[in-house]
Amino acid sequence: MSDDGSLISVRQVSKHFDAGQSILSRLAGEPRAAVHALNGIDLDITRGETLGVVGESGCGKSTLARCLVRLHDPDEGTILFENRDIGHLKGGARRAFNRRVQMIFQDPYSSLNPRLTVRRMLSEALTVHRMRPRGEIDGRIAELLDLVRLPSDAAERYPHEFSGGQRQRIGIARALALEPDVLVADELVSALDVSVQAQVINLLLTLQEELSLTVVFVAHDLRLVRHISHRVAVMYLGRIVEIAPTEALFSTPRHPYSKALLDAAPDLDPAKRTRVAAARGELPSPLDIPPGCPFNTRCPYAFDRCFTERPTLDPRAPGHRAACHLTEFAGGLPEQSNEAVAERQKEENRA
Repeated sequence: MSDDGSLISVRQVSKHFDAGQSILSRLAGEPRAAVHALNGIDLDITRGETLGVVGESGCGKSTLARCLVRLHDPDEGTILFENRDIGHLKGGARRAFNRRVQMIFQDPYSSLNPRLTVRRMLSEALTVHRMRPRGEIDGRIAELLDLVRLPSDAAERYPHEFSGGQRQRIGIARALALEPDVLVADELVSALDVSVQAQVINLLLTLQEELSLTVVFVAHDLRLVRHISHRVAVMYLGRIVEIAPTEALFSTPRHPYSKALLDAAPDLDPAKRTRVAAARGELPSPLDIPPGCPFNTRCPYAFDRCFTERPTLDPRAPGHRAACHLTEFAGGLPEQSNEAVAERQKEENRA
């Protein structure tokens, strides 16, 4: 681990994807457009914790998850695992890293090979990484199925014979077969029914406690993130705009975007509902990120400095950091009245 106790350290990681170019743009000599998926991510993940990563679709959550397991290599910056740059790992060191940092994918319907039985899937993982002698593999498969609460006869069945929740359990068993230190769960339950979501999440919580796992939980459902995470990182346009212990972020968000996400979350109590707009406008294109604070086009608190100077995560508050020029509001963001918001919306409509 690093000197500060971090198991994984992400330092100034950026990732861009080629957006393609039309023939006319090429003939005109215009530069190729690029999607700015990650823009200078700094992050530390401590052994044994669950870090929730939230944000709108297109904010870079899944790209970050894939960089953590080296499905994508960053264009800039470094990712350290136990103080070793994972981008330089080769041969046996690379295979060891792949075993110790496992990913569970979003879609349980496409992440499993439909031509393999569960036994073949798990046996392949155990054999390739030499996790058990050949004579012990069947016993280990039985242990894994029991660990994820699946019956022993599941080993002889194919993925299409299972429900969505059961398929996700198979995906978890496949990841656990390699006895990893870190699980990166990318939208683990978004494709499942609500009742099944609860079962899978509770299973993950149990496994983390029993196996001392470190979990990176990527999701857009704030209720799930609050239930499962020790800390939460909020992403917007490829940047972390706020990171804090879970209850601190939910009770006193320090970035307007975090507040917007919380305000937009549905509440069953009519007395707690509000008509105040959480965030105006739409997410800007990652092809053309606004200058200054990326959230300035939607922020109800934006002032002149927000349009010229890009804020960084406040180093003065290591436990609860926000990339906002309003960080002097240590107790939370200033409140806006309904009248002020309504007047601002009228001005936008007239424009």
